[in-house]
Amino acid sequence: MRRRKSVLWLQSGGCGGCTMSMMCAETPGLIPILQSFGLDFVWHPSLSEESGAEVQTVLGDIVSGRQALDVLCFEGSALRGPNGTGRYHMLAGTGRPMIEWLREIAPLAKYVVAVGSCAAYGGITAAGNNPSDATGLQYDGRNPGGALGADFRSQSGLPVINIAGCPTHPNWVTETLMLLSEGAFAASDLDSLGRPRFYADHLVHHGCSRNEYYEYKASAEALSEIGCMMENLGCIGTQAHGDCNTRAWNGEGSCTRGGYPCINCTAPEFEEPGRVFTETPKIGGIPIGLPTDMPKAWFIALASLSKAATPTRVKRNAVSDYIVAPPSDRKTNLK
Repeated sequence: MRRRKSVLWLQSGGCGGCTMSMMCAETPGLIPILQSFGLDFVWHPSLSEESGAEVQTVLGDIVSGRQALDVLCFEGSALRGPNGTGRYHMLAGTGRPMIEWLREIAPLAKYVVAVGSCAAYGGITAAGNNPSDATGLQYDGRNPGGALGADFRSQSGLPVINIAGCPTHPNWVTETLMLLSEGAFAASDLDSLGRPRFYADHLVHHGCSRNEYYEYKASAEALSEIGCMMENLGCIGTQAHGDCNTRAWNGEGSCTRGGYPCINCTAPEFEEPGRVFTETPKIGGIPIGLPTDMPKAWFIALASLSKAATPTRVKRNAVSDYIVAPPSDRKTNLK
């Protein structure tokens, strides 16, 4: 019988939304996954019964080596302030800053996982003038470094695994844990920003329910409308890494399906785009943020052709909040 894998989950500067998201995992759910893949939470601040002195015992056992640690999951930004002391977040009852616990325990873990964009890159907690000096585990925004340093490697030899997202998709977390449990995760499975490639090699644009409108550049003008949101409403799903529209949330949803533009929450510094999230910046009427790998000249040419060929049905529906012109029913002559 194989040894069950231990998972320690710590939370710091964030909202806890990634844990809430993870609990919504389905087909299979979180508990069946943990049971089937031999994963045990030695402690999770929301899901475990232990508190107070019991948690100190758990942490002490890990530090002393009495408890082997397979996976350290860290949710929320690491807080370095004030003045590098980390005392903006003291781990209750221990008398020590959370960032000290992080730096002591991370080198002992076989794998270290940053759960969510706050833990990966700093995220929302690091926005604005960042008074708490929030940072990611191995990145400070787009810059390598963060709380653990650019050269950090866990016991497996891997850097921090950044399951970026705000919140992260529940199945991105569970799938990562399953792969780690099976020893089936290598450095080649991470992209250039440390994100698991099983979701980061996709674009949010893939599978978007508004793709017909995108193809014809039939654009919505208000959030309630069902046309493409790239041209006017700030959507950057054509640049954002994630399989949100092919791996629907809770079986059926995504931001764009819910009528809100993709804000690229899996990317470093998404929290400060330099514009209103729901407005598309343009120069000469052309969106600044073009689709990934699309030369500007080609985009302009294709957009002009697409708009000229837009069917009346698509054009009418794009600026409506429901389908007002259904597709015609034509005989295709295909046998």
